[in-house]
Amino acid sequence: MTKRKLAAVWLATALLAVTSCGTTYELPSISAEQTSRAKQLFAEGQAQTARAPMSTSAAERRFNRVRAKIVPTGRAVCEAATADRGDFECNVTVEIDREMKSRNAYFTYEKSGPVIRLSMPLLQDSANDDEVAFVMGHEYGHLIGRHIDKQQQQALAGALILGTLAAAAGASNGNSYDPLLVESSMALGAAAGGMAYSQAYELESDTLGTRIAYMAGYDPVAGARYFARPEGDRLDTGKLSFWGTHPPDEKRVATVLATVSQIEAQQALQKK
Repeated sequence: MTKRKLAAVWLATALLAVTSCGTTYELPSISAEQTSRAKQLFAEGQAQTARAPMSTSAAERRFNRVRAKIVPTGRAVCEAATADRGDFECNVTVEIDREMKSRNAYFTYEKSGPVIRLSMPLLQDSANDDEVAFVMGHEYGHLIGRHIDKQQQQALAGALILGTLAAAAGASNGNSYDPLLVESSMALGAAAGGMAYSQAYELESDTLGTRIAYMAGYDPVAGARYFARPEGDRLDTGKLSFWGTHPPDEKRVATVLATVSQIEAQQALQKK
């Protein structure tokens, strides 16, 4: 079976309408055994000692090696997941951010189209190809899950709701229209709306990233160990790290374990 067909089969089992938690794809159920295993893996990760960073040249080789496998796989998953949307762009530029000094990765849109960037410090801090593959796949998850679009819509809705409430409250109290109050209320509403489903989106990206990494031949469980590093090793002074926007916890590791179990169960059914 081709990667494209595998992607279609795997995603068909997960595809749902947008749920109450804001995700497009069903998050896997986590068993007690997977929770226990996640706690063990997380504890092992926390016990790791800091390692010396890789050289720039070695980090670049790792990035290029992983990108060569993840990009075609991520595109196949993206195309299968968005087959009903003819205008959806699945051609992603994946590159190194050589300016960012913190250990981070991100997905964004630019004039040229969707872009995924991994910082050099993150690449140098990686322990193996699996970790880079998982992070890269995770960022593809933000594209496929349409998280930027959703957060913009939620931010707009939050701004309009709180702005309208502030204006109405002033009018009901007999006060004149206060543009500063309305503006500050809209800013607060936008922030709250944009963050409404952020944790759910991260878990959805973990689920999709696990599938992409697995399909590309990597071990997503080994890759997810990147989330379990000790806090002291994660942050550059005064800089926002990958962990600042992608909060690590045992539930995320358990989600990866549950997704791998789901994939393996689907493969077993296909063989029958």
